[in-house]
Amino acid sequence: MKKYVFFFLLIVSFFPKCIYSQNAIIQQPLLKVLDPSVIQIGGHLGERIDACIEHRVKEQDVHHLIEPFYNKTETHLWQSEFWGKWMLGAVLSYRYKNDPVLMDSIKVGIRGLLESQLPNGYIGNYAVDAQLKSWDIWGRKYSMLGLLSYYDLTGDKDVLKACCRMADHLFTQVGEGKVDIVTTGNYWGMASSSILEPMVFLYQRTGETKYLDFAKYIVKQWETEKGPKLISKAEAGVPVAARSPHPASINKPWFGPDNGQKAYEMMSCYEGLVELYKITREPIYLSAVEKTVKNIIENEINIAGSGSAFECWYFGKAFQTMPTYHTMETCVIMTWMKLCQTLLCLTQNPIYADQIETTTYNALLASMRADAGQIAKYSPLEGLRHPGEEQCGMHINCCNANGPRAFALLPEYAVMTGENSIFINLYSNLEVKSISLDQKGKRKVKLIQQTNYPVNGQVLIKLEVDKPESFTLALRIPAWSQKNEVKVNDVPLEIVEAGTYCKINRLWKTGDVITLSLDVRGRVVKQDNHFAILKGPVVLARDTRFADGFIDESAKVDSKDGYIELNQSANYSSDIWMVFTVPLVLGTDLEGEAKKSVLVKFCDFASAGNTWDKNIRYRVWLQETLNVMKNEYKPY
Repeated sequence: MKKYVFFFLLIVSFFPKCIYSQNAIIQQPLLKVLDPSVIQIGGHLGERIDACIEHRVKEQDVHHLIEPFYNKTETHLWQSEFWGKWMLGAVLSYRYKNDPVLMDSIKVGIRGLLESQLPNGYIGNYAVDAQLKSWDIWGRKYSMLGLLSYYDLTGDKDVLKACCRMADHLFTQVGEGKVDIVTTGNYWGMASSSILEPMVFLYQRTGETKYLDFAKYIVKQWETEKGPKLISKAEAGVPVAARSPHPASINKPWFGPDNGQKAYEMMSCYEGLVELYKITREPIYLSAVEKTVKNIIENEINIAGSGSAFECWYFGKAFQTMPTYHTMETCVIMTWMKLCQTLLCLTQNPIYADQIETTTYNALLASMRADAGQIAKYSPLEGLRHPGEEQCGMHINCCNANGPRAFALLPEYAVMTGENSIFINLYSNLEVKSISLDQKGKRKVKLIQQTNYPVNGQVLIKLEVDKPESFTLALRIPAWSQKNEVKVNDVPLEIVEAGTYCKINRLWKTGDVITLSLDVRGRVVKQDNHFAILKGPVVLARDTRFADGFIDESAKVDSKDGYIELNQSANYSSDIWMVFTVPLVLGTDLEGEAKKSVLVKFCDFASAGNTWDKNIRYRVWLQETLNVMKNEYKPY
């Protein structure tokens, strides 16, 4: 273990000189999210966001979430996280919709939690002799984040004061000369030490250096012998799925202190580290996060934009064609999106925007039932959809509480601003009522976007300005889109590169029209003698509702240069967004009629099985039938 500490100290002393220019990082322009209330997202995606707010967020029994805080007898469960997760989603949803009914529920939740606070500042549901164990500090983190989100919305100083009292009480229990935070809770202390994020937020909002000092203490403890070494292992290139011994190899329980691969908790710590980087501008903090995210993209994120099995990293990208227990936890989906969005704002790197798009159209939308009443705990690439179990003796689980946060995050992702720039990340029917190009809000732009994307690749963007304005409009060109065209007032641009922002700087006036054409041809991807089909960012799947054959049957797809013709079909039901027919040769028989291709229906992955009927099954990866007459395999 000592070698990790030495390696970390070596990196800290050498890293700024050899890899990053600290001044360059500080001067790098940031992307800023807009006030969600000025954005209205329409189309299919907007309908799903609205449905989530209406039927999942607003219909939550808030009193049920508050009740555990008045029964301080818990010893090991995580009831105390549900309130904070719901509150974060509710506040984000309110910022978008300004719904007074939702605000009433939010206020009920705030009052109920504050009234549970003990004189010493503690808010939680753990018995005194069990505090600091299991999920206690993790639950406190979510309470603090929920309170701070409400404070940022309303400026209520009593709420900020209650949050400070929570932190101050924790300082009496954890820290230098007291209990070491990385020895508390689960997963190498990652669950507990993810409280780093609200500690940084408290420093930002109060200026009290004790909160910054505690944040630095947490990061320091990560690199001790008992810590998860989230910085040194990232810098050393240790894959996220190999950060600690596999629990079975050391005869330890999977869900416990000794599993260092827990995806959700690990990313939650990195979320806090990014926030600390914003304060300290310590280059190694950002570097560790970006290197970890790069590793996650390369080794873990599957075709649907998610990862993990049994909630842990497992080199899952390589195993995505295999049926796997408990994959794609919604809490992982949400945290992945949030982490990518934070990095997008810091770096302007469109790879993070592409990741959010893929996750949104596939893993996220697939997690919510058609009626939006529930959000699944897991959303595998094949099988059936179903609700997760109720947890901790309550009528909710972690993902039902957390999933709405991801839906409510999308208005902030859709359109952002940079230095005299507007960045468009999301292609959907949408309207942005007012975009300020300066801090004083005197230079404003209205933006209207019309499209049926990704059913087709045509996007029409209209601008309205009070007077002609010179600024940059940056259009995200997805990395998967190989044939692209951008026109301004019918005049095409010469260079439009995939995987970049197409930045158009000119004097804009009301009536200017930008047309964007993206390449949403059907694409075939192959892995391990399996193939899958995509349309633009959308993964397609077979579904037994179409009754067009045995969905587990092997097949052969005839593609040209990796592309295939998709023909849009009439929708099977209102629960299915898009349906296409694909010509396939099914099975292993090549005699007579069997050798001819037949049209097989595919729908978007999110719609597949979305009624949660146990008799409906779906499948993304199809096994490819082997033809030994062709030179397409390697004999021994």
